[in-house]
Amino acid sequence: MTANVPEVFGSLVFNQKTMKDRLPKETFKALKKTLDDGAPLPLDVANVVAHAMKEWAIEKGATHYTHWFQPLTGITAEKHDSFINPQDDGTVIMSFSGKELVKGEPDASSFPSGGHRATFEARGYTVWDPTSYPFIKEHTLCIPTAFCSYTGEALDKKTPLLRSMEALDKQAKRILKLFGKEVSHVATTVGPEQEYFIVDHKLYSERKDLRMTGRTLFGAKPSKGQEMDDQYFAALNPRIVEYMEDLNDTLWKYGVLSKTEHNEVAPAQHEMAPIFSTTNLSVDQNQLTMEVMKKVAKRHGLECLLHEKPFAGLNGSGKHNNWSMSTNEGENLLEPGKTPESNAQFLLFLTAILKAVDENQDLLRISVASAGNDHRLGANEAPPAIISVYLGDELYAVLEAIKDGKPYTSDKNEKMTIGVDVLPSIPKDSTDRNRTSPFAFTGNKFEFRSVGSSLSIAGPNTTLDAIVADVLKIFADELEGASDFEKALNALIAREVKAHWRIVFNGNGYDESWKVEAKKRGLLELKTTPDAVEHYLDAKNVKLFTELGVYTKQEMESHYEIKLEKYAQVLNIEVNTMLEMISKDILPAAYKYISAVSKTVSELKSVVPGAKASAETKVLSELDVLVDELSEKAELLEKAHEKAEKAGSALAVAKAYADTVKPAMEEARAVADKIEPLLGEEYKPFPSYEDLLFRV
Repeated sequence: MTANVPEVFGSLVFNQKTMKDRLPKETFKALKKTLDDGAPLPLDVANVVAHAMKEWAIEKGATHYTHWFQPLTGITAEKHDSFINPQDDGTVIMSFSGKELVKGEPDASSFPSGGHRATFEARGYTVWDPTSYPFIKEHTLCIPTAFCSYTGEALDKKTPLLRSMEALDKQAKRILKLFGKEVSHVATTVGPEQEYFIVDHKLYSERKDLRMTGRTLFGAKPSKGQEMDDQYFAALNPRIVEYMEDLNDTLWKYGVLSKTEHNEVAPAQHEMAPIFSTTNLSVDQNQLTMEVMKKVAKRHGLECLLHEKPFAGLNGSGKHNNWSMSTNEGENLLEPGKTPESNAQFLLFLTAILKAVDENQDLLRISVASAGNDHRLGANEAPPAIISVYLGDELYAVLEAIKDGKPYTSDKNEKMTIGVDVLPSIPKDSTDRNRTSPFAFTGNKFEFRSVGSSLSIAGPNTTLDAIVADVLKIFADELEGASDFEKALNALIAREVKAHWRIVFNGNGYDESWKVEAKKRGLLELKTTPDAVEHYLDAKNVKLFTELGVYTKQEMESHYEIKLEKYAQVLNIEVNTMLEMISKDILPAAYKYISAVSKTVSELKSVVPGAKASAETKVLSELDVLVDELSEKAELLEKAHEKAEKAGSALAVAKAYADTVKPAMEEARAVADKIEPLLGEEYKPFPSYEDLLFRV
């Protein structure tokens, strides 16, 4: 464990401090302008930066560099090149040019493209993103980059994110100007709380389903689960302490602001929460964090599970995406504030977010849709698949007064005047937390709780930034032309709060009555990934993204195909794994146990004439019925699988998997999970839930 954290923090990162120390003053000034304002970086400046970066990297033990990017697979990719450059005398020098820093050309043929690129169309480009710091990973200088095709389409998750951040920056500055504020930059910030499970690596390696799919496809409920509430925030297991110390040490060297660590609700479940960073940097760091979590676990003979629902009957894992907006001067635009103009400003931004969420429930649901997350959303530890906004009692009452055109009164001592007579006072920071809400206001930020634990946060934040930017543009267009700003502001806030009141819900999202109420309100419940993705290319969504320049229509069409194809591919792998485990592991184990018990019965009756052996016979009878039933369920699953693969379009295939294959999988599992408790311990085909959850 590192003793001096400030000394090692960011030691593997070419951050602004390192830049300032190693670059000529004018070069650093030019690079800083790029970092702060997004100004283009001249090639002569890039050459100086590249040389300094290479020298620093070599000192840190690096021999190679890579353009580190985020293709549409949802994970990161890298192609390594060494710094060596041959000389005429047979020697080599270590060199790195500005051109090599700024631009790379990896093969793009085998990355997902949604059918818009043929395999022979291999050319793709990576372009340095100077707003995200390079870092050293395993003797390689990793340079965060955007990834696009030869014809300019985005082939990654970073490019649309940068576009959405730029769109929000532009529209937020227009709003702030209405309040007399001239700022040079507005950025969104994110702090993603990362949940995960830790299990013993040896036990993990003995489970084909965990190795192939990341989750258990079978597993009888253990005698103890999470019902005692004794895991949450409990004292850490010594082995987990060692893991977390190593994890923090590694993440701090990468400049990741790992702040909080604790046991989560389910056995073997934990959480790591970082301090906020700008969204672009936070996205990169979260991708790196997930990779580091897995590698550090292996160093300790453990396995880190990032799947949203690795164990049935236990809480799954999410990634709570804490999102806000801030100016380059440090003003949080979602802070209620202490001055009249700030309160009115806060209300306008808040109203914009309500409108954005209400009008784009489908896009927010799509942004977190995956085969893994479908298992989690709506279960008793996660927000439902219905998108709604939680405001807390006091802020709810404030907006309700605005909606109804009534004066607002509060028994709280601390109030803040808004400065516009029609609008009421706002109590400061009086929100509770609602674990059941998908999108909850928590004092000075919104917590988007629907994001899955394995998901890249680039997609959800691209969507959030874009939909809010779209509404801010509408508001700015209206208010900039108003002859009486205060009157127009009052009218706009009151009108939009009333129009989008249906999205506000402070109650229990787990309660079945909420589904009924949400339907009455006209809110969407998109239960599965295909149900959600079906709406992706709706006219209003294409219009929103293309007009803001976040996606082109072709990119959206590509993403539509990729999302559906990936969903079907995940289910395909799960079905194949499930059928293999039934035929090669579960049934043979049952046959072996039946044989052993049958032999015991025969021997008993031969030794003890007239012995009933009723207990043994009962087990044999139960197993005989279950074995036959499991065989039948496996056949039905295989037929449903074959039918789904031939369903036709990507949407038809995905829907077939969701509507027929998944239920068939659940039926087969239910039978297999009845067999497991009947088998003797030594006949278990693979480690049980009890082994995995309580032997760490």
